[in-house]
This record gives sequence, structure tokens and C-alpha cells, in this order.
Amino acid sequence: MNKIFKTLDEQVRILEDKGMIIEDVERTKEILLRENYFFISGYRTLFMKSLTDRTFVPGASFRELYGVFNFDRQVRNILFKNLLIIENNLKSIISYHLSKEYGIRENDYLNPNNFNNQPSKRRQINDLINKMKRQIRTNADSHTATAHYSNRYGYIPLWIAVKVLSFGIVSELYLILKPSDQVAISEFFHVDANDLATYLPVLANYRNLCAHEEILFDHRVQRKIEDTRFHERLDIPKIDNEYIYGKDDMFALIIILRQLLRQDDFHSLIKELDYEIQALKGKLESISIGKVLEKMGFPINYLEIEGMN
Repeated sequence: MNKIFKTLDEQVRILEDKGMIIEDVERTKEILLRENYFFISGYRTLFMKSLTDRTFVPGASFRELYGVFNFDRQVRNILFKNLLIIENNLKSIISYHLSKEYGIRENDYLNPNNFNNQPSKRRQINDLINKMKRQIRTNADSHTATAHYSNRYGYIPLWIAVKVLSFGIVSELYLILKPSDQVAISEFFHVDANDLATYLPVLANYRNLCAHEEILFDHRVQRKIEDTRFHERLDIPKIDNEYIYGKDDMFALIIILRQLLRQDDFHSLIKELDYEIQALKGKLESISIGKVLEKMGFPINYLEIEGMN
């Protein structure tokens, strides 16, 4: 069935017909126009009676719905700035290591012989090298440092080139490195090389969601992270011998950031997140904050992760 255009009055009526309390119609219409009905309504499942009964729980209000929308926006902003820290760290460490091992010119660090020599990786390596060359070539003139090196020296060293490479590309680069290079890079973060290979696509996925203002709080990634000491020490419950939180949800991202960020940065992150969670708690009446935390994959004792080694 094709969707048809709905006026602001019709959008308000849809919410009211499903049982949502609209305390200020004009303000609600202004918010729907400014923020987009589709994106705000993406949070409505929190307030619905069930997946089959799509009406709202008693007392559910647009004020609460908009509160969750703004909560997700603040969480996105907090996570995004920390993901940018990891992105910069990763680019710096990879460029330093590869430049030291293989040289500073494009023909040196993008030599196919520098990468994993498994036959199954050959096509992936060639594709990624071509993508890297294309991104560097396309963006070089628009970035002051890359343009300077290209014009003055005739080449762009990797520690400069990474500034115009996407996080996704740099993450893929790690995945095709020789195992010895992966180990050397992962040791900077004090994590296992295979774990870092699992973490990077998760980080890249969340980074893109944050950058494009996608709904974040209930997002699930395709690949689950391995069990960690944090799962066990937080005493996260299991179903069928698998932890129910911290595997493919936002708390999995928090577990990753706990391992990759400096202690001071993670302290600020968890403090800011808890502030937003407590602020939202004070705005909710028809549902509990526990329901939101469950959707995020956060255990009730999430704050304890900061003090764990």
C-alpha cells in the first residue's frame, strides 16, 4: 500500500487516535514540522502496549516521546565525539606503524605485498587499495595538508592521507594487514588483534549512524562481539548460555569504548551518559527508564564498568 502525504493536523490526529496525550497541539505541530514526523515516530514503540496492539499505554504523552527523541540526540552527540577520538587514534597509529615498516610514499605503503598474503584476500586487497587511491585523489585538493604535500613534494605520506580517508576505509585497511602488523597496532590499544578486527566494523557502523542522525538507542549491529571480562564482572544475565546485553547493542559499543579510550575520556563519556539517562528518567511517567535501558542493552549496574580493570 502506498503512503500518502499527511498534514500536520492529520499527524497529530494519528497520535491522538492511538491514545497519545497531546498537551500543546500547536507546539506539537511545530516540533513535527521541524524534526520530521517519521523520525520522531520511530521512538513510539517504547510507548505502545505490544507489537500487536499498536495503541499507546495509558498516560503516554507527546512530551515523553519528544523527550526520548532528544535523549537519543544527546546520546548520539556524546558517542560521536568519542568515536571521533578513536577514529583519530586509529588513523594515527596505523599510519605511524605502516610508514615505519613500509615507507612514506603511496607506492610504498600501498604496495600489495605489504598486506595479508592469503589468496582469499587478494581481491579484497586490490579493491581496498583502489578505494584508498580514489579517496586520496578525490579529496586531496580540498584538504590543506594533502594539497601542500602533493604540490610541494609530489606525494602524500600516509599520516597526512588518513585525514581524507573514511573511518570505514581505515577499518577495512586493518582487516587486510599482515597478522604481525595487526598485533603491533592492537597492542597500542591493549586488546587482542582479533578482537580489534571485530570491534572496528562496530565502531564504523555507529560512527556513521551518529553522523547521519539515525535512531541509535535500540540499534543492533550484524556481528556480535566476543564475551569479555566486563560481561562476567557486571553479572549480565544469560539466556541459552548467551549474555542478553552487551553483545550487539549500544552497551557492546560501551564495552568497546571502555577498552579503547583513555581512562579520562571514558570517565567523561560515562558521566555524560548517566546525566542524560537520569534527566530522561525525570521526564518519563507512563513507562520506566528501565524499559529504555533494556532497549539500549544497558544492565541496571552499567556505571560499574568504569571502575573495572
